Amino acid sequence: MQHNYDLFVIGAGSGGVRAARIAAKHGARVAIAEDHRIGGTCVIRGCVPKKLLVYGSEFAQSFRDAAGFGWTVENARFDWPTLRDNVQAEVTRLEGLYRKNLEAAGVAVYEERARVEGAQTIRLEKSDRVVSAERILIAAGGHTYRPLELKGQELAITSSDAFHLKQLPQSIVIAGGGYIAVEFASIFSGLGVSTTLLYRGEKILRGFDADIRTHVQNELTRTGVNVVTNAVFTDIAIGPDGRRRVSLSNGMAMDVDQVMFAIGRVPNTSGLGLESAGVALRENGAVIVDQYSRTNVASIFAVGDVTDRINLTPVAIREGHAFALTQFAGKPTHFDHADVASAVFGRPPAAAIGLTETDARARLGRVSIYRTTFRPMKNILAGNEQRTMMKLVVEDETDRVVGVHLVGPEAPDLIQVAAIAVKAGLTKAQWDETCAVHPTAAEELVLMGEPVSHDNEAPA
Repeated sequence: MQHNYDLFVIGAGSGGVRAARIAAKHGARVAIAEDHRIGGTCVIRGCVPKKLLVYGSEFAQSFRDAAGFGWTVENARFDWPTLRDNVQAEVTRLEGLYRKNLEAAGVAVYEERARVEGAQTIRLEKSDRVVSAERILIAAGGHTYRPLELKGQELAITSSDAFHLKQLPQSIVIAGGGYIAVEFASIFSGLGVSTTLLYRGEKILRGFDADIRTHVQNELTRTGVNVVTNAVFTDIAIGPDGRRRVSLSNGMAMDVDQVMFAIGRVPNTSGLGLESAGVALRENGAVIVDQYSRTNVASIFAVGDVTDRINLTPVAIREGHAFALTQFAGKPTHFDHADVASAVFGRPPAAAIGLTETDARARLGRVSIYRTTFRPMKNILAGNEQRTMMKLVVEDETDRVVGVHLVGPEAPDLIQVAAIAVKAGLTKAQWDETCAVHPTAAEELVLMGEPVSHDNEAPA
């Protein structure tokens, strides 16, 4: 045969594994290379272990809430090594399942770094072996960003390091204001760590609706997270007591046990040899692809975070699946990147689908805004001041619900159902025709009868 494989996948994360399995299912000879651990960011150092840490951090509030329901919780204490090791045991179990599924599909697995040497040629670095493939799929994901120009940056950790801390710090300052920063601020704070969130802008969670950003920031502050905005690190050093001394651009300084960067991720293309193969990249290293995940080189494709389209695990999976169907099943398929729901597992969680109020007004002109804020029934009896916020953005001309924005304990689960309605183009009238389920937080989604603003009014 002309090539060793019909498909060679570089990167065994969610997108690469899905593409490899579906291609093999349709008769392709497939190989996949991974130089770290099978499962990628989500399974090894992202969504899965992070969500397990979120669960662990929520018990402190649950213990406090229990008193209002007649429960007395005595001598409760937290042991970081137990949580850390149990989380890693689950990560290892899932890694084994990923490996088993690849092998069951007949995919050859190379546990070493692979580098592109030509349009259809790959070098396996550890074994120093060269193989050829009719098609190459780049699914190498991304890695945490570290500002190498910052003095003392080596004294800080990233989110990848946080899962393996030998001991829990008594205090930490986290730089960033996106998903990862907010989630780890909630985790550490919930586990009893004195936590500061440092963000260069005015409001955290850039890209989310303004009401979500305000609500989450206020709730973080209320629950004890010290949120410092409009500032960045200027220096990190070791203080006289061995702790980290951080200096900020606003003139502040603080001594903490740990410093963490959560200021973004970078596509994993450095050293992959893509430039030598003629693959076009963006300035940040992202692989440029079309809607079918094709690069400018006919035999090379890319999916997932390495393309920097929408950096979410389910998106990578759908992109990988669509690629395999298109190339090996004779079914041209592309993933629609419009109206993709997302969630932030902070305290409280936030979730969104569709257009923000600002974007809707800019694109559609006349819109109506429905919003409600309330204290959930459980929190009233518990004496918990946390409030839920729900918001609908409706296009006036069509009455379509074009955006749903939620903050509250149920937000990540509710947004999955709301996403179906938004993707289907359902109208506000259809939402209102749906009978409420009582007593639930979700019923508020179909009970918001009067808009709080409409037409072209500026956001409040």
